[in-house]
Amino acid sequence: MSDKPAPDIDVSFDGPVATVEIRRPPHNFFDIPLIQHLADAFESLEADRRCHAIVLAAQGTAFCAGANFATRDATPEQRSPRGLNPLYAEALRLFACTKPVVAAVHGPAIGGGLGLALVADFRVTCAEARFAANFNRLGFHPGFGLSVTLPRLVGPQQAALLFYTGRRIGGEEALRIGLADALVAQQQVRSSAADLAREIAVSAPIAVQSTRATLRRGLVEQIRLAVAHESAEQNAQFKTADFREGVAAMAARREPRFKGE
Repeated sequence: MSDKPAPDIDVSFDGPVATVEIRRPPHNFFDIPLIQHLADAFESLEADRRCHAIVLAAQGTAFCAGANFATRDATPEQRSPRGLNPLYAEALRLFACTKPVVAAVHGPAIGGGLGLALVADFRVTCAEARFAANFNRLGFHPGFGLSVTLPRLVGPQQAALLFYTGRRIGGEEALRIGLADALVAQQQVRSSAADLAREIAVSAPIAVQSTRATLRRGLVEQIRLAVAHESAEQNAQFKTADFREGVAAMAARREPRFKGE
């Protein structure tokens, strides 16, 4: 675990509930250091007996808008030339933590940001939030373990629909299909997530973590295998003209013109 300061992550306590806040407003774009700092915070809370449940929240207008492909210094970290994407190696540390997590999704959770929201056991959201697995719209394979976590949550048919189209859905639709667990007013998202975490924290922590481990048995290993496959697919597709077109279209806010090459 890194002992470097992490100005983009804050951890605070309210009784047995710890809130881990991402502080890269307004969009909270991620990179390897951010996911590493999040994993460091989660692992620290693993060892802290005060913590019975975690709220994952964010500053700014978005929960997490994923990777910022518009900046050249961000994209190479998403394009590892071979093997496992190092960002996903850090994400595996988040999935391996054993304490229950409630995500407060007050705004967009896009691409890998959706993957981050699905690290949590539960998601509290609002009508204004937006959810999208927009990888195919950008010209490449989904990542962040979403090939496991999304169909596990909403079923394979809904997951395929979200993957293939890259469509954005709001909080009401997310609740309907099971992507979110509670829908509240936007200004109440974080407090409602904390209320749910406190409700969980009333239960015996050893029993909760044991039950969680039973319900999630094999999940980390499934995600470990998935991110290896996702990385291999992405590494190949990052070299395609379609990927370059997808990023260019996103930057220009236009429909992509893919050629299958």
